[in-house]
Amino acid sequence: MKILIIIICIVAGIFLVFQIYTAMSIKKTETQAYQLIREEKEFEIRYYPSATMAMITSSSKNYKELGNSGFKKLAGYIFGGNNDKKQIAMTAPVHMEIGDSVSSMSFVMPSNYNKDNLPLPNNSDVVIKTTPDEYVAAIRFGGFASSDNIKKHTEMLEKLLQERHISYYGHFRYLGYNPPYQLFGRRNEIVVALNWDAK
Repeated sequence: MKILIIIICIVAGIFLVFQIYTAMSIKKTETQAYQLIREEKEFEIRYYPSATMAMITSSSKNYKELGNSGFKKLAGYIFGGNNDKKQIAMTAPVHMEIGDSVSSMSFVMPSNYNKDNLPLPNNSDVVIKTTPDEYVAAIRFGGFASSDNIKKHTEMLEKLLQERHISYYGHFRYLGYNPPYQLFGRRNEIVVALNWDAK
């Protein structure tokens, strides 16, 4: 019994150290830049400058399906599946847009890359795109993402914007910031583009 308790304590200690290391590593990961325009009680309004992304499109209709199919292809590209066999650093967040017929998943490329200096993907399903500058509304939630809590927070953000008469357009998108093995301190967001007057 004593040995079992010792083993459990050792395993728990290793697990705790791993989670602390993971959280520290995430803080060193480059995060897509944005400017905070307004902070409301429940959500934020942000300005995102143009960014370069690697993207796949899919017929997946939910978070799990899109994540499973999209992550493998995009990770393959940044881990050397390109014409230069080049390793490209992972950044945050991962973008997911889940539609009724077409969905997409995108990795933000590190800020020192653009369409001209990125290697070409080996997989033709991966395309490189440049996003336009945009203003967005963003709502944050913790824990592990699922189709249910993505839907819940999408509806929350939509209601808040309607109540404040803030005009938005396009699909609501999910942003995920953490690897699946990180259990604590997880960050998830729902964003949508705004018709926002910069003045």
